[in-house]
Amino acid sequence: MIISTTDTIPNKEILEVLGIARGNSVRARNIGRDIFAGLKNIIGGEIDEYTKLLDQSRDQAMERLLRDAQRMNADAIVNVRFTTSMVMEATSEILAYGTAVKLK
Repeated sequence: MIISTTDTIPNKEILEVLGIARGNSVRARNIGRDIFAGLKNIIGGEIDEYTKLLDQSRDQAMERLLRDAQRMNADAIVNVRFTTSMVMEATSEILAYGTAVKLK
């Protein structure tokens, strides 16, 4: 499966647009991470625990995006984007979405 942030794929022709493929992940912080992050916030620097949490969420959202496109029998996903939102306090969603297409 080809995944691209552009609207075309070099040397490929899009024959059919199958629709929007998407995948999301909703994650909550935990108390252990929050305590360490609070200390890190005082002294400054990257909060590695949250970076890892968001990285895992992005990976999971991408896996689900890929599965959704495979369900549509897509050859590729173009215009892939990510968006985030807060679902409730200390809980965030990462959404990956793009256009599932058939290629020539």
